[in-house]
Amino acid sequence: MAQLMRTSNPALNEKFFRGSALSGEGMTVQGTVNKTGLLLLCAMATAAWTWHQAFEAQSAAAVLPWLWIGTIGGFVCAMITVFKKEWSAVTAPAYALLEGLALGGISAVLEVRFPGIAIQSVSLTFGTLLVLLLAYRSGLIPVTQNFRLGIVAATGGVMVFYLLQFVLGFFGVHFTSVNGSGPIGIGISLIIVAIAALNLVLDFDFIENGARMGAPKYMEWYGAFGLMVTLVWLYLEILRLLTKLRGRD
Repeated sequence: MAQLMRTSNPALNEKFFRGSALSGEGMTVQGTVNKTGLLLLCAMATAAWTWHQAFEAQSAAAVLPWLWIGTIGGFVCAMITVFKKEWSAVTAPAYALLEGLALGGISAVLEVRFPGIAIQSVSLTFGTLLVLLLAYRSGLIPVTQNFRLGIVAATGGVMVFYLLQFVLGFFGVHFTSVNGSGPIGIGISLIIVAIAALNLVLDFDFIENGARMGAPKYMEWYGAFGLMVTLVWLYLEILRLLTKLRGRD
């Protein structure tokens, strides 16, 4: 049996599929797609609720508690799912619902300052998903070992940078040019958006290989969760990029 493909998505690590083929019904690509759709509906429902709360109260501050509940709760659910993948039929929907609260809150806060930015971000995120899925299925983007290693290294670099920036922020060190709306800030955001988007290709490839290798049925939920993690990251990075671009006006 060929070695299973690696992915930079921490929720879709190769060790979860290796040697997991069981008797009975196994993971399928279609099943994973269906469950991804369910998770998206969960996230969209709670995001729409927090969005409605913000504009009904005519104050973005009204959704800040829900934003933090969604952010912290989503992180906890994500960690549980990563380490207890067999619970993903429960924890993955919980993650999607909580992330929806966070995304709806963040979007509502930014919408007040930049009208129309939320729908632009949503459209670009799903447009990117569709384009990359078509490119992957058509073979336009060959998922070679060097491609995987490059995206893994780039994603790791981004995560390390974000962690470093977070820690240094407590000491008053801020990366103004990186976070600003100047050419450097916009250029870096474009690169990070590209890296986040290319993680989708690795996720598609990994799910396809998992289904081929006969991973257990619950891995459909886990694969859907992995795609959600990448989509949430991509949406936030696109939102960040658009905020920088609109801030130049």
